[in-house]
This record gives sequence, C-alpha cells and structure tokens, in this order.
Amino acid sequence: MASANTHIIPYSSPPPPPPSSKSTYEVFLSFRGEDTRYSFTDHLYHALISHGIHTFRDDDELERGGVIASDLQKAIEESKIFVIIFSANYANSRWCLDELVEISQRQRLILPIFYHVDPSDVRKQTGSYEQAFVDHEKEADEEKKEKIQKWRIALMKVGNLAGYDLQKYG
Repeated sequence: MASANTHIIPYSSPPPPPPSSKSTYEVFLSFRGEDTRYSFTDHLYHALISHGIHTFRDDDELERGGVIASDLQKAIEESKIFVIIFSANYANSRWCLDELVEISQRQRLILPIFYHVDPSDVRKQTGSYEQAFVDHEKEADEEKKEKIQKWRIALMKVGNLAGYDLQKYG
C-alpha cells in the first residue's frame, strides 16, 4: 500500500475531547464509497484495525440521504480523529457533505487525504467539485442554498488543512 516514496506530514497532537464526551472510536473514516470503498479506504481501514486502532467505517447498511442517521451522528461524536478521503465524486454526495459539515464543527484532529483529486479543487470547488455544486444548485430552494453554503465552507476549511496529496505518489 505505501511506497518508499511516501512522505508523512508531521502534525501536532489533537486537542483532547471535551471532558463530558467518551470516545468509542480512535479514527473515523469519511469517504465516497463508489470511489474508494473497495480500494484505498478498504486497505487503510484494515491497516488501522490490524494495528489495534478502533476505526469507524460506515457500511452499505446505513440509511442513505436526508439527515445524517443517528448511528452515524453518534459515531462522529464519539470519535477522536477524522480522516477525510477526498476523491473525485466526494462532493456529488449530499451524505458525504453533510457528514463533512458535522466533522468540521468538532474540535478534533482532522486529516484530509486527497485521493486522485487536487487539493485546490476541494478548497476552491473547481474541477469535479465545481460540477457537483452546479448539480446541487439546480432548482435549490432557500433551505438547500443555506445547506450548500455550509458544504462550501466545510470543504474550504478542511481542504486548507495540511494532509496527504496522493497524486504525488502515483
């Protein structure tokens, strides 16, 4: 999975979770299933759990669409570290974007991974991210326009964090 050319970007320790919260998961993986579920994300998930790191990865059984399911919301609340795997179709998913908004509001370590997508496309919503937003904005009412603005802010915020740009490694 990792090559000899892979560079690790150092980061400071994450802030501790609030005193009243309990952490069930050490790592929460956020990803677009159709892009990475059976490839990169699957390899990362198995590498983490093989090293004893309790990791949340949603499965195909979670309810799709609308508001984030309560089980997913609980997993976000009870996670210490978030790994966001940005891929070409990540922004096509309202589910992923709603999840990202929730994650971006946490005072925890967030580590973005840019999987075959340019980090500036995430930050600036260009490329495939621009097209995804054109689609989201078609016939959007006021409520959806507000949600879209939250998605854009979360993408810009998380996209500006230091992370891993996997395009550099093949």
